[in-house]
Amino acid sequence: MMNIVLFEPEIPYNTGNIGRTCVATNTKLHLIEPLGFSLDQKEIKRAGLDYWPKLNYEVYKSFDDFMEKNNHPKVWMATTKAHKVYSDVTYGSDDYIMFGPESRGIPEEILVDHEEECVRIPMFEDTRSINLCNSAAIVLFEALRQNHFEGLNLSGELHKLHWND
Repeated sequence: MMNIVLFEPEIPYNTGNIGRTCVATNTKLHLIEPLGFSLDQKEIKRAGLDYWPKLNYEVYKSFDDFMEKNNHPKVWMATTKAHKVYSDVTYGSDDYIMFGPESRGIPEEILVDHEEECVRIPMFEDTRSINLCNSAAIVLFEALRQNHFEGLNLSGELHKLHWND
């Protein structure tokens, strides 16, 4: 199972949307405090729609608490400061992908100790960043693709009509 880690997320809508993506992909969501909102806020539940009760998630007091409770896992750190592009690394089927708070990203004090695990999404010229929900989906789906979308439905059906054979 893949894992998304949100370090000190600030915006409930982003976390709600990421939670919905996690449910749709059987991905666990890890939230590192402090959170910029309450998990009971209507905004987070509205963004996550009816998926929120199905979400597999855990909350941690700090980055160290997260690392300890997960036996110091392989954590890819998505940051605009990275040397590597997210699609140029190999993701394991149970790796963790971490994103920082919307206003400032993962602290450099954490990044410097994990330089080889830092990945970035290429952006045009001096663009500061991509929305957190989009960033999480971009990197997560690359990791899932590399693992052959293990456990996910690979085909769909029409609701009223049938595909031509």
